[in-house]
Amino acid sequence: MERAKMADESLETAAEHERILREIESTDTACIGPTLRSVYDGEEHGRFMEKLETRIRNHDREIEKMCNFHYQGFVDSITELLKVRGEAQKLKNQVTDTNRKLQHEGKELVIAMEELKQCRLQQRNISATVDKLMLCLPVLEMYSKLRDQMKTKRHYPALKTLEHLEHTYLPQVSHYRFCKVMVDNIPKLREEIKDVSMSDLKDFLESIRKHSDKIGETAMKQGARETFENYYRKQRRKQARLVLQPPSNMHETLDGYRKYFNQIVGFFVVEDHILHTTQGLVNRAYIDELWEMALSKTIAALRTHSSYCSDPNLVLDLKNLIVLFADTLQVYGFPVNQLFDMLLEIRDQYSETLLKKWAGVFRNILDSDNYSPIPVTSEETYKKVVGQFPFQDIELEKQPFPKKFPFSEFVPKVYNQIKEFIYACLKFSEDLHLSSTEVDDMIRKSTNLLLTRTLSNSLQNVIKRKNIGLTELVQIIINTTHLEKSCKYLEEFITNITNVLPETVHTTKLYGTTTFKDARHAAEEEIYTNLNQKIDQFLQLADYDWMTGDLDNKASDYLVDLIAFLRSTFAVFTHLPGKVAQTACMSACKHLATSLMQLLLEAEVRQLTLGALQQFNLDVRECEQFARSGPVPGFQEDTLQLAFIDLRQLLDLFIQWDWSTYLADYGQPNCKYLRVNPVTALTLLEKMKDTSRKNNMFAQFRKNERDKQKLIDTVAKQLRGLISSHHS
Repeated sequence: MERAKMADESLETAAEHERILREIESTDTACIGPTLRSVYDGEEHGRFMEKLETRIRNHDREIEKMCNFHYQGFVDSITELLKVRGEAQKLKNQVTDTNRKLQHEGKELVIAMEELKQCRLQQRNISATVDKLMLCLPVLEMYSKLRDQMKTKRHYPALKTLEHLEHTYLPQVSHYRFCKVMVDNIPKLREEIKDVSMSDLKDFLESIRKHSDKIGETAMKQGARETFENYYRKQRRKQARLVLQPPSNMHETLDGYRKYFNQIVGFFVVEDHILHTTQGLVNRAYIDELWEMALSKTIAALRTHSSYCSDPNLVLDLKNLIVLFADTLQVYGFPVNQLFDMLLEIRDQYSETLLKKWAGVFRNILDSDNYSPIPVTSEETYKKVVGQFPFQDIELEKQPFPKKFPFSEFVPKVYNQIKEFIYACLKFSEDLHLSSTEVDDMIRKSTNLLLTRTLSNSLQNVIKRKNIGLTELVQIIINTTHLEKSCKYLEEFITNITNVLPETVHTTKLYGTTTFKDARHAAEEEIYTNLNQKIDQFLQLADYDWMTGDLDNKASDYLVDLIAFLRSTFAVFTHLPGKVAQTACMSACKHLATSLMQLLLEAEVRQLTLGALQQFNLDVRECEQFARSGPVPGFQEDTLQLAFIDLRQLLDLFIQWDWSTYLADYGQPNCKYLRVNPVTALTLLEKMKDTSRKNNMFAQFRKNERDKQKLIDTVAKQLRGLISSHHS
């Protein structure tokens, strides 16, 4: 009993020890303390230690087995790892060395890049400085010139320099401080010039006044006052003639005219002063006589020299100078109406110089145009074109970008140049004391000359150029159509400038509509001529074998190419006015039909066979098919096909050999072969007389040669009878 009890306790202890061992194996080391304590609290810790040692040995054996099993792989892995470590060390060394070199080389590159950056910055600064200096230098040079002129007492040139400085040069560099100082000084400088000029004039006049007494005293002491006065007037007349004699090159520069006017004004200012400050030395009658002589000589000189001038800007400057000259003398009481009348003559010359200048402008525009519709890819570009030329098309506005205007570049360019010409005409009318109606009339007449003569000639020259193509001619027609529509806007433009309504009595109308219509009609005629020339070039390639007995069953190559050319050409005509395209197409078809008829009947073709005629018939059918296809819209039914009706009836008559019908119905209004002239039929029949030996064209009639020849002779005789009776 006791032994059994002890056995049970041993089993329990062993089980407990096994549990504790499993717990030690599976429990975290932080919680192993309580487990071990339970072992030492019991009395079997010795046995537990034995079991623990046994368990450790078991685990060691398992570990050893596992290590033995995986040992070779482990060794191989360690070997590979060692190799990798060596290679990794080499790689590390290479990376370190490369990084060191890169850092070293990079320092030089960074330094060079920094220097380049500084150099570029300096370069931009230098360029900007040069640009600014180029703007400032003319201002400084002009200011220096002004100072020199004031120093040398050339007051009038100084005023002109001051004016250029104020209105032309200073506004370009107004944001610089030194320019602001100049701007502030301009009124002071102008006043200074005025004061100095007035002081010099007063000194001069005072000198004359002082010396007049001495002169008078001397004259009284020597001979009589009348003798002195006569001498003075005689000498002054001589001086006047010298003053009024212009230099031969006066027309070359404005300064030449200016010097001439200054001398005349100075002469008469002195005479006027003497008139009012002396007693009897000069009188009004003497001065008036002298002025009449001076006025006639001045006007004659201006007429002669201004006629040499071809620069409209110089003519305009001359006009302004003459106005200043006239206004100055008018202040001193001299009548100057003749000068203003002469200005109207110069106005006509100015208009001529403008027309010559704009002839070159239009020529350049037309020569440089590509004669293709203007492409636009954005709303901004679209608005830019519409801003240059009055055009509105709702359908085009709705289309997405990219799209094209119907006209080419020369339309807005020509329109804007017409406006520029009107502005140039207006400049001449300023300060001439003309009424608004007179200005309006002047501008309209000059603009009409520009349109009907200058622009019209330019357009005609382009249209008549030898190398002008159909595409260019089509574009010219489209362009002139739009320019014609814009004439009303030019009318409004002139009205807005002059404030003279077009409905006003005697208002000149613009003839632009006529100009553009004439150009368009010329272009249309050139298209018709050009098309016919192209057709003739294709027909020159025709190479018919008039003695052939074979049939290709297809149209000739030259004619197929010709029809393809016509189709592609008329496809370009889509933007043309309908009547133009229809007329061009009808003209081309008629010319083609006439040329084919001439080809068939020409004298060089002495003989032909039925086979050749049938081949020719295939070509005519190709032409008829083209006419039926409607290459240009707008034709009614078979209208275009009727261009080939003469050929069709003639060929049907011969190919079907339907002489009985032709001879029986000839002369009747509903005759089947109404368009076949008996002379034409006889000519063609004569060409077919002697060909029966070489072919079999009259198979149904060739019982023998005599019967066939007799048949042709009979038909020919009847045709001659018809011709004879018709002529009689």
